[in-house]
Amino acid sequence: MSVNDKPAGIKPISAPDLTRLKKKGRVITMLTAYDYFTARLLDEISIDGVLVGDSANMVFYGEKSTLSITLDQMIYHTLAVARAVRHALVIADMPFMSYQASAEEALRNAGRMIKEGRAGAVKLEGGEHIAPTVARLVEIGIPVMGHIGLVPQSIHQLGAFKVQGRDDPSAEYLKRSALALQEAGCFSMVLEMLPAELAGDISRQLTIPTIGIGAGPQCDGQILVTNDLLGLFEDFQPKFVRRYAHLAREAREACARWMEDVKNRTYPGEDESFH
Repeated sequence: MSVNDKPAGIKPISAPDLTRLKKKGRVITMLTAYDYFTARLLDEISIDGVLVGDSANMVFYGEKSTLSITLDQMIYHTLAVARAVRHALVIADMPFMSYQASAEEALRNAGRMIKEGRAGAVKLEGGEHIAPTVARLVEIGIPVMGHIGLVPQSIHQLGAFKVQGRDDPSAEYLKRSALALQEAGCFSMVLEMLPAELAGDISRQLTIPTIGIGAGPQCDGQILVTNDLLGLFEDFQPKFVRRYAHLAREAREACARWMEDVKNRTYPGEDESFH
């Protein structure tokens, strides 16, 4: 059995399965992972999707934005995640400038993400202008998740991480974009930092599921950065993040206790020693 074989009795989730979940009215759950260990934990709780986000550039590499992470770095993290996952759909972010220059370049790079990274789908940021590229990818058999609202790869244009769609023109643009991306073949769509009412309107007008992050409770599913949820990333806390643990604090305390035990020569003790 290879590392990617699915053990008997475990049904892997596919992109079309998410649409079926929306039709059933079952809320979809997704979290991020960038390594084997985290991905394995998430898969063991039967989460629906694991996103290998370009947010790795911030929470893993310590950068201030997602922009500088490379395709090779994303493939590296995606492969580590894919090796751990047996049930969830593995979705990989296409990093900045890996798909914007041309549809042909997007095809080559997304193909690498599927072939080398073993992703089950890719995610592209952008509105209606990116729909032709989505259509080309879907045409050759690559499942694509869309991403509208706050699109972090456009942070220099947006100026700040802020809620999108609060005025009528931008709200209408987002609605048009959602429909255009669905028509192009997206199997689902991330809605990031939108007013809850607008996100609900978009979710109801689409037949594909919406996955919200800072977009209120009316989306068909929710996603968070796992490092935020667990309290591992402490540089800042977005309004939409609810911390379910404070692991960074607990890790510091545990390591500090170990350090004191070493200094006091109480570690290693008899139980940790060989004879």
